Amino acid sequence: MCYSSCLMIVMGILLSIRILGIESSCDETGVAIYDSEQGLVADALHSQIEIHQQYGGVVPELASRDHINYLVPLVEQCLNQASLLKQDIDAVAYTAGPGLIGALLTGACFAKSLALSLGKPAIAVHHLEAHLLAAQLENPQLGFPFLALLVSGGHTQLMKVDGLGAYEMLGETLDDAAGEAFDKTAKLMGLPYPGGSVLAQLADECPSTAHKLFPKFPRPMIDRPGLDFSFSGLKTHALNTWIKSKQDDLARSAIAYAFQQAVIETLLIKCQRAIDQTGITRWVVAGGVGANRQLRAALIHKMAAYGGQIYFPRPAFCTDNGAMVAYAGWLRFQAGYIDEGFDITVKARWPL
Repeated sequence: MCYSSCLMIVMGILLSIRILGIESSCDETGVAIYDSEQGLVADALHSQIEIHQQYGGVVPELASRDHINYLVPLVEQCLNQASLLKQDIDAVAYTAGPGLIGALLTGACFAKSLALSLGKPAIAVHHLEAHLLAAQLENPQLGFPFLALLVSGGHTQLMKVDGLGAYEMLGETLDDAAGEAFDKTAKLMGLPYPGGSVLAQLADECPSTAHKLFPKFPRPMIDRPGLDFSFSGLKTHALNTWIKSKQDDLARSAIAYAFQQAVIETLLIKCQRAIDQTGITRWVVAGGVGANRQLRAALIHKMAAYGGQIYFPRPAFCTDNGAMVAYAGWLRFQAGYIDEGFDITVKARWPL
């Protein structure tokens, strides 16, 4: 099936192209359908939090097995939502990496098998690229170039995005990602899994009288030039503060607040440097930590001072989801990037 035949213009009317997107890189099974004319027409997600909660973290084998259980029901759910048949799908996009190798293989095998059975192309999607482009899903006016802060449990990166597939890394974390530091700090204080969101909620609810209960937490690497990050030391500082505290609810709340403020201010400083370095004032914030309310508010305020624009995916599209894969799949499809043959290749590590 050639690219030109898929996107042919008949009597001046552009045919509608429908992309089924499948996300299975970690502990969430996401399926969605993107229509080139109507936009997102179906979206479904299954979270594995309850499965992994008892272990305090993601168990890769359990994650892979659970994806198997939900891929078919979620595809059927999306087809019903969009009032479509399987034959109405024009291509199947899937996350090919990075992520847990077993989970990626589960989604890739399913996606390519489905594409083969339908006689339609399959499209490998880079997980981080899907996150970067998610803001365009609901903001079609967002053009290139833009700067992107990708901040999640596995990545903290600053990038210059010049177009599809054209990414320049400006800075990244040298150790723990911001979301990873949130989760680990929460676990050190005995908060339930997944701890990052619980920690953020504690920080938001911390009484103002407790804001200065502890000395100001360090802002790591802001005294060095460049745009790289490091959050491992901040996590250690939070642990030492917790050990020396009364280890009660007020201490948890105050440490959560101090920790969150340190992370947010560090991110803001690096973002400001990126603006000064590139002169670009159009921003995208993506990844799970991009749903953090205080971070969003701080970045909106910062961009207002520059007279710039900032775009966030809706909170549900900050975390892993099928919608971003379907949309990225559509962009790659119309650019002519489709899988050749039906060999299955996934990558646990895959630099963008």
